[in-house]
Amino acid sequence: MSAGDKEKLSQTMRIDLIPDSPSKPLPGRKKRYVIAPSPEHETPPRPRPERNERPTEYQELLQSLYDAALITDMAGKIVDTNVRAVDFLLYEREELQNLTVFDIVSGTDENLIPMLRDNLQERFMLIQAYCIRKDGSLFPAEIVVNELNLGEPCLFFFIRDITVRRQAEEMLRTEHNAIQNSGDGIAIGNIDGLLEYVNPAIVRMWGYNQTDDLLGMDARDLFSDRGKANRILEEVMGARQFWGGEMKARRQNGTEFDIQASAACNRNADGEQIGFIFSFTDISDRKRAAEAEQEAERRRVMLESFGAACHHLGQPATVLLANLGIMKRRLEETQDETVKELLDSSISAMETLGEILHKLNSANEYRTTKYLDSPEGEEDAATRIIEI
Repeated sequence: MSAGDKEKLSQTMRIDLIPDSPSKPLPGRKKRYVIAPSPEHETPPRPRPERNERPTEYQELLQSLYDAALITDMAGKIVDTNVRAVDFLLYEREELQNLTVFDIVSGTDENLIPMLRDNLQERFMLIQAYCIRKDGSLFPAEIVVNELNLGEPCLFFFIRDITVRRQAEEMLRTEHNAIQNSGDGIAIGNIDGLLEYVNPAIVRMWGYNQTDDLLGMDARDLFSDRGKANRILEEVMGARQFWGGEMKARRQNGTEFDIQASAACNRNADGEQIGFIFSFTDISDRKRAAEAEQEAERRRVMLESFGAACHHLGQPATVLLANLGIMKRRLEETQDETVKELLDSSISAMETLGEILHKLNSANEYRTTKYLDSPEGEEDAATRIIEI
């Protein structure tokens, strides 16, 4: 076989047809197909051999085919079929021989035949279409067309029902769309820990421009703690265990943010380990909200503590102030200046204490102020007091 012949045989022409709504012909009327033969295919008319005149080996081969097979003349009329065609199309064999291929393949008409005859000389023909069963239902099919000579030129249509494959493709497409549009980040890596797929959420979370910027990157570089990330991958891919928890991640610009991460081992159809899958949720806002809620609760508790302290200290302070007043009046007769000064000082202190308790009891927000000097950058709670 020459190189040119090999090149021709290696070419495949594919036709994709959108299914038409199956229509039934009106009672008493049949579809008619008139095809003008192409000049290069004109052959002297020959008597068509009957089916029973064909060799037994031919019939055995035809009936043993896994795909449904329709053999038509060069005008598209069905002249022979196999058992699989009967199973697929729900017609009896004799019924099929009264139909044309256009009755079986949705979206086709007489214009298909000249195109097939022109192209089958140089390449294979593959048609992706829907076939119509006798009950009007459709099924997706992959149809290979060949031209053979069985005493006269014939077209062979090999029909494969690809319903299961089409359903799997649709499911994969749906799952892919779900992952692509997920708000959570999804990353898939190989056995060496390098990223092979990331969805747009990962790009947004880590501040990159496009997914290609992340492909081939070491997944450990997504985290602030590379050592912990490495231990997680070893646990997931070594022990084949699921992992989940909170971690710090590092964006492209170096800033850190909080994520909820989960990791699982990725396997192929044979169950062999081929890598890992990471799922990420950005919990920075949630963490900030939780911290703000904790701070608000701490302030609420502090204010309530102020009120309780004022309540418990207020009564003893009032009693002490009253007693000091009585003692002052009693000691005025002694004219002891030292005692008078001590009493005046005590009364002043008790009045100040009363004012402080009143302010604390009426406080509705909690603030602190610095009261001790500390090294720059080392200020802590021990160097601050409540601002009154």
